[in-house]
Amino acid sequence: MHIAILTFDGFNELDSLVALGILNRVKVPGWRVSIASPTPTVRSMNGVVLQAQATLAEACAADAVVVGSGLRTRAVVADAGLMAQLRLDPARQLLAAQCSGTLVLARLGLLQGLPACTDLTTRPWVQEAGIAVLEQPFVARGNVATAGGCLASQYLACWLIARLESETAAREAMHYVAPVGEKEAYVERAMRHIAPALAEAA
Repeated sequence: MHIAILTFDGFNELDSLVALGILNRVKVPGWRVSIASPTPTVRSMNGVVLQAQATLAEACAADAVVVGSGLRTRAVVADAGLMAQLRLDPARQLLAAQCSGTLVLARLGLLQGLPACTDLTTRPWVQEAGIAVLEQPFVARGNVATAGGCLASQYLACWLIARLESETAAREAMHYVAPVGEKEAYVERAMRHIAPALAEAA
């Protein structure tokens, strides 16, 4: 089971790394979570440099893909060569987009007919692409999920774990990372957000 987190130059650390940390709480044989980038290294919006763990080609073959966000997402979607490499398909993959990552899915034509969530800055660009943007942190329809706001990445991770492993595993992962004294509240809030999508998928 391979989950790839698409991460480009100018990436938002919270969007890529919170999801990475939560997804890696699942400890089952064959479970792999990787940072996938178009270059060997990528630099974040705050200067953090990450080494890619997977190529874009590997991400396109992954079981699930998280499209991260960052300061340069509009440059990403304007790069025809780069976008042509993103051969994503919700018929064979779970796709999750965080904040401006939603713009990537929109420009790839993968959100047609679907409502979406994104951050406030990216919202008008997603709307210009013809996508209805919801005033909420998370939504999923079928195999496509989107989230808005950096800390909403926890909902994408929770949804992916529930879909790929189990709801029990999702609860356990959230419980592990939630603040002490607030663990049950965090778990229940996350599960409330993803429950409608899980029911639909079932």
